[in-house]
Amino acid sequence: MNRFIKLAIEEASNGLKVNEGGPFGAVIVRNGEVIAKAHNEVLASNDPTAHAEILAIRWASQKLDRFNLSDCEIYTTCEPCPMCLAAIYWARIPKVYYGCTKKDAAQIGFDDEYIYDVIKEVAEVKKLESIQIDRSVCLKLFEEWKSNEDRVGY
Repeated sequence: MNRFIKLAIEEASNGLKVNEGGPFGAVIVRNGEVIAKAHNEVLASNDPTAHAEILAIRWASQKLDRFNLSDCEIYTTCEPCPMCLAAIYWARIPKVYYGCTKKDAAQIGFDDEYIYDVIKEVAEVKKLESIQIDRSVCLKLFEEWKSNEDRVGY
């Protein structure tokens, strides 16, 4: 067994033992060294974004004091959900190793298919009403960002 996925499994198991969330664990590795590890804490924190991958990314970014994790890899007990996958892309992590599939997750009640359908714009029913308001005012913030010579892109 891969030692890093084993750590992700142990982390997920620790979270399950104290009922902090689902069976998900994640480990971020850089040059063979564990930078951060986390398990799902949705129930413990009442935070729907407290997925293992998100928390591991947060802690790795804090430890490394940077938001770009392009020299890291992530090991996770399950194929990342859409939110975690997006966060992995935002963090620039180039490689994900995962155990279970999103279909495995769906079989135990963690079904993200609707979200994938919304992203692909093939969802038949819209569960979220999205209304654009005050664009011209909000665009001023964008203009301010664009004209800031000290801005840091990410």
